Amino acid sequence: MTRSMLRIALLFRILCAGAACAVLPAASGIAAPAAAEKVIIDTDIGDDIDDAFALAAALNDPRLDILGVTAAWGDTGLRVRQLQRLLSIAGRADIPVAQGPATPNTTPYTQKRWAEGQPVPAAPAPSAVDFILDQARRHPGQVTLISLAPPSTLGALIDRDPAGFAKLKRVVMMGGSVYAGYDDTGYGPLKGPTPEYNIFSDIPAAKKLFTSGVPLVVMPLDSTRLKLDEVKRDLLFAAGAPMTDALALMYHQWRHLNGWGQITPTLFDLVPVAYVLDPKLCPTTPLRLVVGDKGETTPVAGPANAQVCLKEDKEGILDLLMNGLLAQH
Repeated sequence: MTRSMLRIALLFRILCAGAACAVLPAASGIAAPAAAEKVIIDTDIGDDIDDAFALAAALNDPRLDILGVTAAWGDTGLRVRQLQRLLSIAGRADIPVAQGPATPNTTPYTQKRWAEGQPVPAAPAPSAVDFILDQARRHPGQVTLISLAPPSTLGALIDRDPAGFAKLKRVVMMGGSVYAGYDDTGYGPLKGPTPEYNIFSDIPAAKKLFTSGVPLVVMPLDSTRLKLDEVKRDLLFAAGAPMTDALALMYHQWRHLNGWGQITPTLFDLVPVAYVLDPKLCPTTPLRLVVGDKGETTPVAGPANAQVCLKEDKEGILDLLMNGLLAQH
């Protein structure tokens, strides 16, 4: 370091002892750190296992300012307890948990025993609809809603206050099937789109969302068939950190109770979280998507209503998950 550089560094320290340090980066050409992205995560954690991994990736990443997590779809009361337990293990019990509207649900709640390890809250969780609207009004144009669930809560938001819903910065969601479906492996010719679970589960709410005018970033099946193979699972589950131990327990309950005979998880919901952290991991294409009566999401001619990721960086997204979780060990 040259003498002039030492003088600059010393001057910086002196200035930062007072109020001037707040304006020094702009005046001196030193880049200020990027502000963390304000997000709310809406999740149906507890049925499939991908929500738990997506939340684990998000919780301790300093690039996210998580304003709250909301429980959506099915038994939202039990999902609240599962979220509270996971947040406590992550050392993030400061993050509010809110409860979305409960709905019928035939999908097995595979992680029920793990969720029931959290005591019933002494007071009911606040309403997710009220919570999201309040945050959108407090931070207009700044809040990204990450949707990892059927859009039942989002439909209720639009019904309650479409103008308040429009104060969100955007919705980044896992949902839909544009050119690829569940039967596509990523190898060989595409077999074609199929109705995707989140959209199919609440078609009326999905229709409201795609016509709401709120900016949408969509990760359909085309870009979310991301497998967590046995090698990566073993590395995570052997780490012995509180979060990886929790993921191991939830994984094994899911493995035995999922009803689909699955052993290797597909981390659909990790992709929208990864996109918010690093958009280069899932570049998007502007499309106009229409939700059909059978839950299909069909691209049609006309002005785009969504930015859609059709091809993800699989290894980059998995690296984000693995490095983030193993760094905690």
